[in-house]
Amino acid sequence: MSLKIIPLGGLGEIGLNMMLYEYDDVIFIVDSGLMFPEDYMLGIDYVIPDMAYIRTNKTKVHAIVLTRAHEDHIGALPFLLKEVQVPVYATAFTLGIVRNKLEEHDILATTDLYEISPRDTLRIGPFELEFIRVCHSVVDGVGLAVKTPVGTVVHTGDFKIDHTAIDALKTDVGRFAQWGETGVLALLSDSTNVEKEGYTISAKQIGESLSRLAENCSGRIIVALFASNITRIQKVVNIAVSLGRKVVFNGRSIELSVRIAKELGFLKVPADMEIEVDAIGDLPDNEIVMIMTGSQGEPMSALARMASGTHKQISIEPEDTILLSSKFIPGNEKAIANIINNLYRRGANVIYEKISAIHVSGHAFQEELKLMINLVKPRYFIPIHGEFRHLTLHSRLAQQVGIPKKRVLVAQNGNVIEFAKYGVTVSENVPTGKVLVDGKGIGDVGRSVLKERHSLSKEGLVVVNMAFDEETGIVVYGPEIVSRGFVFETETGHLLRDAECVVLEIVEELGPEVANRIDKIRHEVRRALRQYFFYTIGRRPVILPFFTEI
Repeated sequence: MSLKIIPLGGLGEIGLNMMLYEYDDVIFIVDSGLMFPEDYMLGIDYVIPDMAYIRTNKTKVHAIVLTRAHEDHIGALPFLLKEVQVPVYATAFTLGIVRNKLEEHDILATTDLYEISPRDTLRIGPFELEFIRVCHSVVDGVGLAVKTPVGTVVHTGDFKIDHTAIDALKTDVGRFAQWGETGVLALLSDSTNVEKEGYTISAKQIGESLSRLAENCSGRIIVALFASNITRIQKVVNIAVSLGRKVVFNGRSIELSVRIAKELGFLKVPADMEIEVDAIGDLPDNEIVMIMTGSQGEPMSALARMASGTHKQISIEPEDTILLSSKFIPGNEKAIANIINNLYRRGANVIYEKISAIHVSGHAFQEELKLMINLVKPRYFIPIHGEFRHLTLHSRLAQQVGIPKKRVLVAQNGNVIEFAKYGVTVSENVPTGKVLVDGKGIGDVGRSVLKERHSLSKEGLVVVNMAFDEETGIVVYGPEIVSRGFVFETETGHLLRDAECVVLEIVEELGPEVANRIDKIRHEVRRALRQYFFYTIGRRPVILPFFTEI
């Protein structure tokens, strides 16, 4: 018998985190995350891991374990639960977010959810799991110590080590060290910030920076941040209390996170401090703090609507100070810059990470990553959660602190990392990849469709409408040529009229006696019009012939 660790997502990319642990005929899954679409994925809502291997082995799957409430760890859960109906285990806050997500997908009633806490243990077949508290940008996150018949595996999940955090949110370094003393077969560790030297800035320092900025604000203070960053929200609430300001929460996701965090005791807001957005006009500007979504430039977020002047209840005023207390996620820079520019146009003062220390990452820097390796003392080291360069650099870091090169395993999605009595192998590939979700369609948009969308976005569309008599083959309607996103028909209408002549010439050449005539005309029209438009105007629109027989 051997232990198999199989990453289906999260290695070679940021997002899509999904790891399978398999022994004999038992599998449990750690995390089920999504990834937001890249620029070329036009029209795609989000991306989820390929679950073909799970589908094939669904009878072996016994449980799903979630490490935290971020979308890159829980976003694909509704789709996974449609493949396997098994219990889901997570901490209280994570389950709070999950319940809302499953309710939206109408599968909450059919899903068994079980709450766990740090230092709890859970048996899944031959596996015994212990949950270990970790500090991150979302509360109630955990890592795992997984006891297996061939040895113990420690899976950190996302983490950092912040000694100034409150006890309930600190990474449990003592427990990681205890596992290290008992002997650990392999460590799977977060690689996101391996490029950054030193230690992460403490949350205490960020709080002090926010406090100094807030003290100098004469108008309203508007803070945009990640809805899941409850510790940051608490700091802003505390600042508001110290300044005698009322607090407004605005934005669907942040209102949900705040409600759950308050119910579970992770967030404390004095009863007389919180007001509804409708009451803003009843107070002077210097008595208001607003906490909202939109730090990543999301087009429908509260901040984006305020920046564009379309928010129904809140308008930006010249004395407003906007604090973007989050990092710029790669790919969102342009959208965030547009919002900042629009806020400046409306007279607001905007402060963000690039000009002031008002955000800290939830992922460990190099010295914390080294500390984790030294605490756990693994025989084998496997970097996870990062692009390939992150995994490579993390593997080198592990070697620097004493892990032999031959025991550092840089795996990729789909690899099977197999531990047995004789050692370890990284071999074979299971089906893996990215599945695109577009509306209610799952996996029905592939490379060819994206290519067509790209062409449409660049060159536009030309539609050719024609109708033929079914018996004689004579043209009874058309050719009518309509374009969208291609040319101004009022100015370059001659192009389309000439294109009609090109179509008619093809129809004459391929007379009624030609077999499969309509298909051949359709093919030739596409070819000829592509050639014609390229030579006349240098463009390659998508050609869509629409022919009917009546």
